[in-house]
Amino acid sequence: HDTSGIQSATLLKAIESGVHVVDVALASLSGLTSQPNFNVLAEALRNTPHATNFNIDSLNAFSNYWETVREYYYPFESGLMAGTAEVYKHEIPGGQYSNLKPQAISLGLADRMDDIKKAYEEVNLLFGDIVKVTPSSKVVGDLAMFMVTNKLTKEDLFTRGETLSFPESVKGMLRGDLGQPDGGWPKELQRIVLKDEQPYTDLPNAHLPPVDFEKEFETFQKQYDNYQGFSDFLSWKFYPKVFDEYYRFRKQYGDVSSLPTVNFFYGMKPNEEILVDIGTGKTLLIRLLYVAAETDDNGNRAVFFRLNGQTRSVEVKDRKAQVKKVTNPKASGADQIGAPLQGRLSKVFVKGGEAVKKNTPLFTIEAMKMETTITAPRDLTVKQVSLSEGSMVETDDLVVSVG
Repeated sequence: HDTSGIQSATLLKAIESGVHVVDVALASLSGLTSQPNFNVLAEALRNTPHATNFNIDSLNAFSNYWETVREYYYPFESGLMAGTAEVYKHEIPGGQYSNLKPQAISLGLADRMDDIKKAYEEVNLLFGDIVKVTPSSKVVGDLAMFMVTNKLTKEDLFTRGETLSFPESVKGMLRGDLGQPDGGWPKELQRIVLKDEQPYTDLPNAHLPPVDFEKEFETFQKQYDNYQGFSDFLSWKFYPKVFDEYYRFRKQYGDVSSLPTVNFFYGMKPNEEILVDIGTGKTLLIRLLYVAAETDDNGNRAVFFRLNGQTRSVEVKDRKAQVKKVTNPKASGADQIGAPLQGRLSKVFVKGGEAVKKNTPLFTIEAMKMETTITAPRDLTVKQVSLSEGSMVETDDLVVSVG
């Protein structure tokens, strides 16, 4: 990636040294967290022994097309406006840098990017300055977010680590799920994070349960109608939660890829008319007429539109109508256990009156694919579970009261 702004120089020196293939991106999609500029590099090599056969007019035409497309996706930009030398310190990969902003927003850390980058640098060194590529880079980012959310320093990880519930990705990596770096993982950090769990040093796939592809493929086909392909099955097997979310979304809304990009992201304006191709020879002509000014008693708003010349209406839930922010009690004291980060309470493992041992899982918080399972800090008895599964929580919201 070109986060530093001088990656093109690296490629030119590599080419001079005999490298035959380099990674680049079309001009309008290049630079910063993306790859160096394809068009510029091709022109820079013109009239040299390393000249390419690429047609610059064709490259520029492709670049102009994608420049227009990129404008539709502006809300997803990384926020980086220029190359930065900070990358030599924090070493955040370009692809991950683009994801940090939405992840920070989901955790309520939108204004803490500088702190997150500093924590990322510290975590990377704690792990041993590891090679950072998906998924190891995500693990570094998860722990950095965890530290910033809970106002932890790197020293706190060692002095308070026995009572901290670390993100699942961090535990998995130090357990051995991603393999071993040269020299192994830092022993003290590994012991603190894993607590009673024993790490392993053999191949990670030796610890995976065997897969009966024929049997599980049949189960998949029964569970997900309209998805009968083996590639869909593999997607589900690798990313079950992501596939399930995709399946439920598509079952509710259909194939939204047929919608124009600008309307998918930003909706339609009154009297705007669009064409939607839903199949060979099947085109819908849709015109938005107007949206009712008031919501009904259920918070729905009537939307009137014209479909192929016929006026229709549909009731749509107005998510902004009568929005009431639910404030949960905060955890205080040793007899109350709260959420360590903002997110969704995805799983509760205990119930009132239950006696549990130290390090027993109590509940799991999920935010932007980062899962953190909170465990019992000591042998205790659960007095009350204050929130139910699916509840949205903020940092320190009370979840479990113990005795």
